[in-house]
Amino acid sequence: MKKIYVVRHCEAQGQDSNSKLTEKGLIQSKSLSDFFSTTRINRIISSPYIRAIQSVVPISEEKNIKVEIDERLSERILSTRNLPDWLEKLKETYEDLDLKYEGGESSKEAMDRIGQLVDELFKSETENTLIATHGNLLSLLLKNYDNSFGFHCWKDLTNPDVFLLIYKNNEVTIERLWSEL
Repeated sequence: MKKIYVVRHCEAQGQDSNSKLTEKGLIQSKSLSDFFSTTRINRIISSPYIRAIQSVVPISEEKNIKVEIDERLSERILSTRNLPDWLEKLKETYEDLDLKYEGGESSKEAMDRIGQLVDELFKSETENTLIATHGNLLSLLLKNYDNSFGFHCWKDLTNPDVFLLIYKNNEVTIERLWSEL
């Protein structure tokens, strides 16, 4: 049985890749470390975005595991253009997985990107992996295994949030473990 703990980053100062955690986010990252204190983790992989890395550094330090960086955990880019109605545009991408805006990535492309990493992890020798990523990409990963996971589920995600993917008997099950609700 393989387990992948999927962590959405803690509260951040912004959406830029260099945005750091807020003071509250730093406290949340310590709470995440406390949450995982009795959980066996063999490997930690993060998005290259600062807020994702900062979210799992306390876990890394507690467990003495180096944080690996994987670009495939980067947040999905909806568009390189400023979209005043971005929320509606995002909603449409949950209904049409091939829909793509200028300079952006379709839901299908993002699902394939993170799905490739998760498939590699399930096939690896590592039993328990923790990955740190972002809300939209996380929601698309979950949609990959549960098609009912859509736009409204994305809106219900919190910072941070934790899901567990379990691979057993060639099936993946999803469980929400913790959120800031």
